[in-house]
Amino acid sequence: MFSFKKFYFLIIQNTRDINIDDIKKYNKFIIIYRNKENKENISDLIKFRKRCKLKSIKFFIANNFGLASSVRSDGIYLSAHNKSLKSLNYKRNNFEVIGSAHNYNEISQKRKQGCKNIFLSRIFLVSYKTKQSFLGINKFNNHSLVFKGIIPLGGINFTTLNKLKMVKCEGFAILSEIKKKPAKIISRLF
Repeated sequence: MFSFKKFYFLIIQNTRDINIDDIKKYNKFIIIYRNKENKENISDLIKFRKRCKLKSIKFFIANNFGLASSVRSDGIYLSAHNKSLKSLNYKRNNFEVIGSAHNYNEISQKRKQGCKNIFLSRIFLVSYKTKQSFLGINKFNNHSLVFKGIIPLGGINFTTLNKLKMVKCEGFAILSEIKKKPAKIISRLF
């Protein structure tokens, strides 16, 4: 049996990575657009944003306040590498701020930046070689007792979805599984 959470964060690198029509639950999904390499056409992003709004899906842009403003996204996502305190200005513009971290120092930095939710990365073992360490359920739960609003990220796939029942969190974030099998993972989240 799958563990149901309050929120599902889907991190995409292209608007074609996910079909909005597959999402049927309202106010549960949050899509984060994080594209580092290929710049997508702004008009395509605006269309995607409008489709998200019709389905009551929150839409965030990663590390680019200018793009987030022009697309009129719900907020901005600050990666672990983004250490700037300019995000405090974003909150004045009614942007929600969320971020990601890998350790206590980065969590503290994200709190200073005003992040509502913080993705704590690698809860489970990942398949790629450069990032072999992971927290595990017990260490993650210890972090979530100290810091509120911590969301697990990393290594979440079909085999680890059931383990999320033991994780103390309001939601979870998925990155690589969305790229591989978007329709299957979204259907599994219902």
